[in-house]
Amino acid sequence: MARRQPGRRAGGRGAARTRVPRHARRTAGRRRGALGGSDHRAGQRAPPGAAAVGARTGPRPAAPLVRPGRTGGRRGPGPLLRRTGRVRRGAGDGEGGDARAPGLGPGPAVSPGAAAARLLGVPVRRTAPLGGASRVDLDDGRRVVVKPGHGAGAVAAEAAGLRWLAVPGGPPVPEVLAADDAWLVTGFVTAGGAPPGAAAELGRRLAALHAAGAPAFGAPPPDGPVDAWIGRAPMRNVAGPGWPEWYAADRVLPYLRAARDAGTLTAAETAEIETVCDRLPALAGPGEPPARLHGDLWSGNVLWATDGAWLIDPAAHGGHRETDLAMLAVFGCPGLDELRSAYTEATPLADGWRERVPLHQLFPLLVHVVLFGRGYAGQAVAAARAALRAG
Repeated sequence: MARRQPGRRAGGRGAARTRVPRHARRTAGRRRGALGGSDHRAGQRAPPGAAAVGARTGPRPAAPLVRPGRTGGRRGPGPLLRRTGRVRRGAGDGEGGDARAPGLGPGPAVSPGAAAARLLGVPVRRTAPLGGASRVDLDDGRRVVVKPGHGAGAVAAEAAGLRWLAVPGGPPVPEVLAADDAWLVTGFVTAGGAPPGAAAELGRRLAALHAAGAPAFGAPPPDGPVDAWIGRAPMRNVAGPGWPEWYAADRVLPYLRAARDAGTLTAAETAEIETVCDRLPALAGPGEPPARLHGDLWSGNVLWATDGAWLIDPAAHGGHRETDLAMLAVFGCPGLDELRSAYTEATPLADGWRERVPLHQLFPLLVHVVLFGRGYAGQAVAAARAALRAG
């Protein structure tokens, strides 16, 4: 998800610019606090209010975040229960090679280099800053990325997601080399000029990833925790009976409830979005089997390299394939038209998919409202209204 506060310009020290396909010179920008195992850029998101739903344009996290909780049975699409979400504070993005693991338990903080040496059993030559992670050069000549977990289950969720997304014919993802409760070590991917046709190739590979499937909507990756994360926002992965019911209960209502309780959305705005949840069975389009999703597929999580596009920082789970594609359009993605054309040639989308884009963007926009405040409320409400008009 977004990595900077509304109103601040994207950018950060210690991250290299990357070239994108020549046919689409829009860059994914620089990303501060990037997560994952690659030559991370500090990413950009649209400043709040600067673009309408689906516009192509990018934020660093504010402190508060909310873990949607439950007290018993499954929450279905309908009026929100009057309950205040539990508020957590995330660890700040460390800048530099001395990024340290947050307090996940007793004991002193450990440096990324020490964590890499312990987990891999290889001495470390040097470390360098890499957004919220660190680039570590090992004595055996390898270069890796070491990232601290920012909350309970964060490392386990990302490691399981990366392994699950590594399907034959799918987009490449960094290899998980080691992990414990506090640290994730992955292979390093050098960003560079993408070859011609890289965006179309990503579209074909993304179709293969989605076709690999998932056990159910909301299913976590194998060995992944139920209580996972999307960026710095908690995200619950529990299998649901069908996409409309699950999407409302686990991807819209928890964040809508949190935003309402924080006073970030008005009662009238909340009611409009609740109406989308009530009408989701009619708005959802033709039924589809659960797809294997990256889950946080904004353009900053696409790393363009000389051998094509890599995917980083997943929030992987079983979901609707249109959600990944819609998220790419929230802040724009280089070569998005070519990517979608190649995707639909490989695996056609159901009729009406363009009209359903705002419906699928509602989830990430509400996460932005929770993390970054009122600045994204207008875009979330606009997405809800567009979804209702399309229905």
